[in-house]
Amino acid sequence: MIRLFKVKEKQRELAENANGGAPTKKQSPGELRLHKDISELNLPKSCAITFPNGKDNLMNFEVSIRPDEGYYFGGTFLFSFQVSPVYPHEAPKVKCKTKVYHPNIDLEGNVCLNILREDWKPVLNINTIIYGLYHLFTEPNYEDPLNHEAAAVLRDNPKMFESNVRRAMSGGYVGQTFFPRCV
Repeated sequence: MIRLFKVKEKQRELAENANGGAPTKKQSPGELRLHKDISELNLPKSCAITFPNGKDNLMNFEVSIRPDEGYYFGGTFLFSFQVSPVYPHEAPKVKCKTKVYHPNIDLEGNVCLNILREDWKPVLNINTIIYGLYHLFTEPNYEDPLNHEAAAVLRDNPKMFESNVRRAMSGGYVGQTFFPRCV
């Protein structure tokens, strides 16, 4: 049995040398699934995916979302994705890199989206997460907040919330917190 594995390994080495290429790194199941997910992406026009470390590093990428309706219309919000080698059995780690006044995103960029935590299932994919993030901008949820102050304002005074969002997106202060321009 051991000999059989050595023969197979030797055949693979010979094939790689014949092709003139360096030995290729074996992809983890998470990388294979992520590659499939990315090749099947069906993003809305207002979303884009980039690979800052090149296409060789699929496990870390960024998604920009530019909502075309709602309170956050016209803003551009950047999210970083870190995908584990055990994906899809573990949800990707998603952070908002754009400081935003939002009930479901705190000032450190943590995102409150149920499918990134307790409702994650291996049948979900990157496309589902991106649509979930987009939905947070078109319909923010004050019932499950990370930024409790923004959630209270949205719940109690939607006009004031809209004013705060516009001020934050234009590059200004909301309370004691400064938000860089994102429109």
